[in-house]
Formats: sequence, C-alpha cells, structure tokens
Amino acid sequence: MPVIFVNDNFGEWHSERSRLIERARPALVDPTLEPKESDYFIIKPQFSGFYATNLPVLLPKLGVTRLIMTGVSTDMCVLFSAADAYMRDYRLWIPQDAVAAESDRRGEVVLEILRDQMKAETAATDCLDVRTWISQLDEAL
Repeated sequence: MPVIFVNDNFGEWHSERSRLIERARPALVDPTLEPKESDYFIIKPQFSGFYATNLPVLLPKLGVTRLIMTGVSTDMCVLFSAADAYMRDYRLWIPQDAVAAESDRRGEVVLEILRDQMKAETAATDCLDVRTWISQLDEAL
C-alpha cells in the first residue's frame, strides 16, 4: 500500500522534502510517523493535496481507488483534500483519531460533513482496520 505525504510548503517556495521534514520534526507526536525514503512526498501550495500538485496523476498511476486520509487540519486541509478526492470518485476513510482540527467542535462538524456528504468512513483506528474497511467496500460494490 503506497504511503503519500502531502505537505504545505509553509510559504517557502524554494522548499524541498528534507527542509520540510526538518521543520516539522519537533512537532511530531511519534517519530515513526516521519516519511521514509520509500514514501511518496508531495509539496502543496495551499489547502488541497490535489490543487496544483502531481497527486491527480500519481494516484491513477499507482492504481489507487481508495484513500485513507490523516493529518492536520481536519477543518481545512483534510476537508479540501477529501472534497477533491470525493469529486474524483475515491472512496475515503478519514479516521477520527488520526486527524486534528483547530477545535474539537470544528473537527466534529467537519467529520459529520465528510460522513454525510462525501460518504467517508470516519471510524477510529481502534474500531476499524484497513482489511475490514476494504472488504466492506468490496462487498458494497
């Protein structure tokens, strides 16, 4: 399963992978979340991972039809990226315990929108695993 990191450039238009990782390292909750060399790394200029990036080209090349989206912030970047993914017919799982918003209330509202309007699964990772989610999608087809 490919892992794709999509990161803001933080207004550093000459930025690249190593500089962004170095900048984010102090904020990592868990050091194992740091991108590995084998992971894909996309730098985005604004809120959506699809806007002005190579993500719309990369995902079909990898044969991806389903996305598990995590990150910050639920109420901006995750929401905009999920909306763009939904418009492209990707099936979505956005685990509620793997995203963070400006406030709990805003996060809850966005997760409700993602569930109701974009048909996203939002179960926490301790309630659903990848294999179960994929088999549920396959059964629904």
